[in-house]
Amino acid sequence: MAESTRLVDRVAARIDDALDTRETVLAAISPDLAPLVRQSRELLAGGKRFRALFCYWGWQSVAAIAHDADGLAELEGADLERELPAVVSVAAALELFHAAALVHDDIMDRSDLRRGRLSAHRAFERLHRDAEWDGDAATFGTSTALLLGDLLLGWSDELFEEGLALLADREAAQAARAEFFRMRTEVTVGQYLDVLEEDSWRSRPDNEALPRAHRVIVYKSAKYSVEAPLAIGGALAGGSLAQLAALREFGLPLGVAFQLRDDMLGVFGDPEVTGKPSGDDLREGKRTVLVGLARQKMPPTAVRVLDELLGDPGLDDAQVRMLQNTMRDSGAADQVERIIAHNVRVAREALADAPLSGSARAELAQLADRVTRRDS
Repeated sequence: MAESTRLVDRVAARIDDALDTRETVLAAISPDLAPLVRQSRELLAGGKRFRALFCYWGWQSVAAIAHDADGLAELEGADLERELPAVVSVAAALELFHAAALVHDDIMDRSDLRRGRLSAHRAFERLHRDAEWDGDAATFGTSTALLLGDLLLGWSDELFEEGLALLADREAAQAARAEFFRMRTEVTVGQYLDVLEEDSWRSRPDNEALPRAHRVIVYKSAKYSVEAPLAIGGALAGGSLAQLAALREFGLPLGVAFQLRDDMLGVFGDPEVTGKPSGDDLREGKRTVLVGLARQKMPPTAVRVLDELLGDPGLDDAQVRMLQNTMRDSGAADQVERIIAHNVRVAREALADAPLSGSARAELAQLADRVTRRDS
């Protein structure tokens, strides 16, 4: 835990340093660009840094072992310190990528809040309104947030490349870059599949709802939240095919469990803890595994009510509570909890005989609990 805390502190310092550098560049262009940096700092100041942690422990799981005649032997910390600046930069780049994804996601979901504060497009909308500028404040907010997301994506690329430039092993750098490129493609198309599902579900057979919801989970979240950061970290250390496969076998089911927990919080979470209104996913019309299971278990009349209300941004608190109770009573919420537990168990089993550092495997097992037992 102490090592993870130090890593998080180093990543935060690297992010601050990167934003300081970019702020200087933007200030030389125009003082009007200050809100872009200010909003970037606000977005990147919080969060649990899970992607950075998975990247680090993916790297550590490979870098901390050496193959010799006697098998696997732990290396000393000093031998790892030389490559750490590269890993910290790459881990920080993943956090910038995540911030960019959140900005774009909040626009698509029409979310007002992020971590208890105004989402980026709403913050820029308020800036416009407070300044009493011409034009439509909401349009300005959305347009500016889109640009901020794009800017953060570009800065993420820059920071990633700065990290790779510090690696002595150029083959490892190339492998990590390939993993990063794959992650960007997968999360983008996963986001599209999510948007598609919200609008096209009526035209699909009911028996496709659950597999389609699962596919969204895998590509929108599971891979980029857990599996890809692990694989990127393992690749940075020059991981073998067997080691990268082991990290994926652990990461994918854990990523699924991670997103299922997120889906549960999106419906049942405490707004004082999550920083978002209770039942936000219900107002946004998310066609999650939870919803798919509930529709399977509820009587036809209840399904019709659910389908009519889901996705209505004007749902009041009483309607949200009614839908929450209906989903609980159907048994869908309990089944999702069982699916989460199953995926965590599968992930842990993948670690048991993996050709990875023993200390890293222990930390990854602890992380598995943290990401799936959270309340925000």
